[in-house]
Amino acid sequence: MSRTGTTRAPFDPAALFKALFLATIAVFVLVPLLATVLGGFKSLGELRVNPFGLPQHWEWQNYADILFSARYWQLLRNSLIISALAVTLTLIVASMAAFAFAHVRFYGSSMLLSYLTLGLLFPAATAVLPLFIKVRDLGLLDTYFGVALPQVAFSLAMSVLLLRRFFKDIPYELLEAALVDGCSYIKFFRYVTLPLSRPILATVGTITFVNSWNAYLLPLVMLNTDALYPWPLGIMVYQGEYSSEWHLILAFITLTILPTVILFLLAQKHIVAGLTAGAVKG
Repeated sequence: MSRTGTTRAPFDPAALFKALFLATIAVFVLVPLLATVLGGFKSLGELRVNPFGLPQHWEWQNYADILFSARYWQLLRNSLIISALAVTLTLIVASMAAFAFAHVRFYGSSMLLSYLTLGLLFPAATAVLPLFIKVRDLGLLDTYFGVALPQVAFSLAMSVLLLRRFFKDIPYELLEAALVDGCSYIKFFRYVTLPLSRPILATVGTITFVNSWNAYLLPLVMLNTDALYPWPLGIMVYQGEYSSEWHLILAFITLTILPTVILFLLAQKHIVAGLTAGAVKG
């Protein structure tokens, strides 16, 4: 008699290593996030002796004091305005530039694209002084645009590269047929390219929003009025000369990173689709 039954799948060491690697990365990401959330529920004394464990006494008042303070909502509004300006301007400028690099053939396009790519090599911190002088000369110091415009400039290189790669994957036959029918480049960009590019637009918009939302150096340099501060500068409210209210800082950070977490959860399908578009061709 022959034995019958289900056959076991062969052991795959690569799959096990991949699962362990992903689990390790998840732990490194989730543990600090969880410690931040739980730290906001503790008193300052308990936070010092029990930084990673569950709170013995849940201090819900920490979060309530922040949520019901007008200062918190003012900081959130400023961050939202600056991030919305950065995202809007980045998508407009980067999408038009990427379309030109992808579909319009002109002299020096490769050189211009290489020059634009050099922007990836220089972080904003290396150009703080010339940025400050230029923003001052334009009369934009202590304004939302004085913070948003430099953020747009430093996000253009990556945004153009991502958008250009996606635009080049759109069948060129569509453009040829549209041009034969009398459609201009502008109309093709508006009515064909943009509707087909929602995944990559969502990806670029989300990345730009998160970078702008978490920016600290540029607002610190460009803003002098306390009423215009975004949330990263608002942390200074809970820092004194000799001590810091770390339990309130952790609660404040938890509430202010929540919008970016929600945005990632809502846009994750578009982000994955945008980043993997064109990766596999058959």
